[in-house]
Amino acid sequence: MAVPKTQGAVARLEEDRDGSCSTVGGVGYGDSKDCILEPLSLPESPGGTTTLEGSPSVPCIFCEEHFHVAEQDKLLKHMIIEHKIVIADVKLVADFQRYILYWRKRFTEQPITDFCSVIRINSTAPFEEQENYFLLCDVLPEDRILREELQKQKLKEILEQQQQERNDNNFHGICMFCNEEFLGNRFLPRSVLLNHMAREHAFNIGLPDNIVNCNEFLCTLQKKLDNLQCLYCEKTFRDKNTLKDHMRKKQHRKINPKNREYDRFYVINYLELGKSWEEVQLEDDRELLDNQEDDWSDWEEHPASAVCLFCEKQAETIEKLYVHMEDAHEFNLLKIKSELGLNFYQQVKLVNFIRRQVHQCRCYGCHVKFKSKADLRTHMEETKHTSLLPDRKTWDQLEYYFPTYENDTLLCTLSDSESDLTAQEQNEDVPIISEDTSKLYALKQSSILNQLLLQECLKN
Repeated sequence: MAVPKTQGAVARLEEDRDGSCSTVGGVGYGDSKDCILEPLSLPESPGGTTTLEGSPSVPCIFCEEHFHVAEQDKLLKHMIIEHKIVIADVKLVADFQRYILYWRKRFTEQPITDFCSVIRINSTAPFEEQENYFLLCDVLPEDRILREELQKQKLKEILEQQQQERNDNNFHGICMFCNEEFLGNRFLPRSVLLNHMAREHAFNIGLPDNIVNCNEFLCTLQKKLDNLQCLYCEKTFRDKNTLKDHMRKKQHRKINPKNREYDRFYVINYLELGKSWEEVQLEDDRELLDNQEDDWSDWEEHPASAVCLFCEKQAETIEKLYVHMEDAHEFNLLKIKSELGLNFYQQVKLVNFIRRQVHQCRCYGCHVKFKSKADLRTHMEETKHTSLLPDRKTWDQLEYYFPTYENDTLLCTLSDSESDLTAQEQNEDVPIISEDTSKLYALKQSSILNQLLLQECLKN
């Protein structure tokens, strides 16, 4: 077995690249530089994955055959069929191109048997029919160290790419749902765009600090929507309105976590060699379970905050939110519920109606539309239109059964008027006298149910 020579392997690849890629199929670079042998494509976005400079092709370890970086499977098939070599756990190789270039050089220095395990097939057949295959895997210390170095190098490049995106002042993004534009002259515009989609459209793809190659990620999602494809179940629909209704009603405003196409956009997938985000999270959960104690006396439950109907104010309890809306916006939801005699479902419709009007920057008192929510709020406070509700038939519609915001905690705190008791009613001592069941026959004869049955018979 050869002595590992991996130290500085990644750095040496830069030197080897020019020599190993100078010829393609025996044709000199000078003879083929004017030939276009494959389709070309412009970069879709400036936030793409960093690759090696120079040729986008990967050479075979043993011959001069070259394959495009996107045709990794074809190269692996070629090496198995033509050269009888198998690379184990290719998905765990962080940078396939550098990995191949490194072993291409090493195999010119020492025999392949110094590095690979030999697997003989058809061992019971005659010797001339037997074949030897060579397995290159991380059981070899040199291969293991190489994979770890490539993983560290890849993580470094990803973090540098993420930092570059944070400092990018030329960012220009458009919300996929309302076409609002976000420009690079604002603080962390990518984060503002992602937070906007999460807050305004309940579309959450994760924390902005956990995402890399954000431009490419957003372009990928936008392309799926343009193709009328649901981002979660990935079904295709006949038109955009049907797709929007489907994603809203089925709560599919999220991406499919099982789609590995999205893994490259999350930093967590680059943290540990050979581990996906699911495996990392599972380890964290197991660690919590192993360290948990039986004593839960110090458990403190933090209730979800409810958001004001007219501004961004959040309150930990519904009582504080009611006080805020009455003091800041002169809107008393409890008083409106009492005066109009609203049951639970009518309260839900009213809240969803107000949410939708405010989201659309439209005053429900005078039906005037404004450019921003701030302008709308100023108008409604000056004209006292917050308490000027339209006719019941305007908002008491079936369409307002569906929440404007899928994570609207206020809807979970509404209560039915019939079950609401005032403090006075709760404190009253109302005596309850039970019926005497010792004389059951007499009780049945004097029951009020007999009178109701008699009245029903007379009507019929």
